[in-house]
Amino acid sequence: MTGVTAGQIDASDRISSRMPYLFIGVIGLSFILLTAMFRSVVVAAKAAVMNLLSIGAAYGVVVAVFQWGWFGELIGVGEGPIEVFLPMMMFAILFGLSMDYVKVFLISRIREEYLRTGDTAEAVANGLTATARVITAAAAIMVTVFLAFVLGPERVIKEFGLGLATAIFVDATLVRIFLVPSTMELLGRWNWWMPGWLDRLLPNLHLEGPPSGRGRPRRFAGPRGPLTGAGSAPRVDSSAWSRTGIGSRGRASWRRGSLSGRRRTTGRARSRSRTSRSCGRPGSTG
Repeated sequence: MTGVTAGQIDASDRISSRMPYLFIGVIGLSFILLTAMFRSVVVAAKAAVMNLLSIGAAYGVVVAVFQWGWFGELIGVGEGPIEVFLPMMMFAILFGLSMDYVKVFLISRIREEYLRTGDTAEAVANGLTATARVITAAAAIMVTVFLAFVLGPERVIKEFGLGLATAIFVDATLVRIFLVPSTMELLGRWNWWMPGWLDRLLPNLHLEGPPSGRGRPRRFAGPRGPLTGAGSAPRVDSSAWSRTGIGSRGRASWRRGSLSGRRRTTGRARSRSRTSRSCGRPGSTG
């Protein structure tokens, strides 16, 4: 068979058969990149699952409006098929957008706070507060721009605009405000779990350059494993040096000052002892 209909059927079958490979490739590469950047398997897996949730919501809205005809009269469309390339293109675009401004921007800020404080609850609260305005403004701009596509006459442009706007709105509200903070609160130190062999295998990537020597993070190897490596969960030191940030030179100078102080105190005590003994001898004055 030949013709436009036969060509479209062949293209649809070909794209549908290759679409799982696209999903696996995009999710796998994003997982490896996030794991190398945040030194955590849990954070990377959670980001992939959250992205799939927002993309699935976008697919559902597009199918309901353009294929089933729900509220189609509001944007001037009726029931009809969805272009076969639309799910593939939307998946690639939305995965990159949501991974960039929500996952990388928000999680990187939370990780910075966790490396500084060692408290997951405080890190999540501070990171969410610090990035709320920026992420909300970026999401509002993108949603407005994508909804403007719906005003055009082309059906495929309307599908792209409504799908992208839905995914960004869900990602910036439901995912960022509720799901990401709540899951990180529940997981606690497990957010920064990293197997030792994977920690040694992956390169250590940093968004803003390598971290300084003080407060270097440690990998959380689980309840039975040691805290070793250059992962993401720091071991909080309860000593005064960790709280005040005094380094090795400061500790050495403190020891020298303390030792000289003890010597002076011992010298005064010995002087008083000699004076008292001399005063108690026969023939002494006083």
